[in-house]
Amino acid sequence: MAFLPQEIIRKKRDGQPLTAEEIQFFVRGITDNSVSEGQIAALAMAVYFNDMSMDERVAFTLAMRDSGQVMEWKSLNLPGPVVDKHSTGGVGDVVSLMLGPMIAATGGFVPMISGRGLGHTGGTLDKFDSIPGYCTVPDPELFRKVVKEVGVAIIGQTAQLAPSDKRFYSIRDVTATVESVAMITGSILSKKLSAGLDALVMDVKVGTGAFMPTYEKSVELAQSIVTVGNGAGTRTSALLTEMNESLGPVAGNALEVRLALDYLTGASRPARLHEVTMALCAEMLVLSGVESTHDAARAKLQAALDSGEAAQRFARMVSALGGPADLLENRDKYLEQAPIVVPVPAPSAGYVSQVDTRGLGLSVVSLGGGRRRPTDTIDFAVGLTGLVELGDRIEAGQPLAMVHARTQQAAEQAVREVQAAYALGESKPAPNPIIYKTIRP
Repeated sequence: MAFLPQEIIRKKRDGQPLTAEEIQFFVRGITDNSVSEGQIAALAMAVYFNDMSMDERVAFTLAMRDSGQVMEWKSLNLPGPVVDKHSTGGVGDVVSLMLGPMIAATGGFVPMISGRGLGHTGGTLDKFDSIPGYCTVPDPELFRKVVKEVGVAIIGQTAQLAPSDKRFYSIRDVTATVESVAMITGSILSKKLSAGLDALVMDVKVGTGAFMPTYEKSVELAQSIVTVGNGAGTRTSALLTEMNESLGPVAGNALEVRLALDYLTGASRPARLHEVTMALCAEMLVLSGVESTHDAARAKLQAALDSGEAAQRFARMVSALGGPADLLENRDKYLEQAPIVVPVPAPSAGYVSQVDTRGLGLSVVSLGGGRRRPTDTIDFAVGLTGLVELGDRIEAGQPLAMVHARTQQAAEQAVREVQAAYALGESKPAPNPIIYKTIRP
């Protein structure tokens, strides 16, 4: 049957549901350029205003997933499930760096295809780029080999995976149609499910540093991803986690790699970061059937940390992908350090009552540790450490954080930005839950 792109657009413009065949036809046109940029923008705007049902979202996600290569793992006869996690992004969210190796050490296989940072959120790939030699774009054979032998490989998106999403996203980006839950769902899941996963756990952030503007919107996105992921044949669940402050006390690329190494080796495990990491890992192990209860999963994960097995998986992944074999022992030899490190003095005394998390993320960007445009280069050494937490009691002049900067001028600007991001009050605020809610199929 012949479809016309403009008739599909007209149908959606008039608020009617599209069939799976119509959606497949249109997505094929996005991939092979037979549908014009204007038509894609028009459909995106029609979806933005008239939405898509869950059935339409499933068809859309599968069509985008199938627009390119879908990875296949059956032939490797892996002795465990293929699982992954995706976060909507945040500040100081270094979870992937620990979670991948922890899952690998407890019986799962993690082919994690990650993105770069844009705006105020740090990208997992940029963190790995700060490790000299680490190849974030290995050829598919090496990727498969590392997943099989180490149990985890964290790499960048290849051109072969969900190519329709790349074109669709770039058009949404410049036509004010990004903020549609239906299209965000398809964009996230088409990329993740092209990795051929058995199970996916989603970390949807809530709060001042979150991608979604309100708690309700975060819940709506989590619900959509769980429904559509399961509808597309991959066991999917979601955790709503707190992003009203930096997740870890550190933000910046090489600095977050150091934090991950400290966490895996047991040198330092910040409480909130540990809670989110353990909850996501346990959910992955239960969802994929490795463990039957969350308590058993947590015990197994803790044992993998205590024995050093999780740290070893990280080390093996780094060296298998071209990084140094002795990163764990000699991090200072490999991870860049900023020449200027200065404290951010608290302007007054009080309890930390509010944090503009987005503002903290943007201060890392202005130091050179993030991107305003996709083409920007990144300074891996810069960032923030020792970030104080909500509810901490601070005296005037006491550091709110340490700024790691390339120049004196950049350091002074970051000091002002961090001061502006923290509100100090008379009374201690009630603590936020770290995990608000879990949404399961």
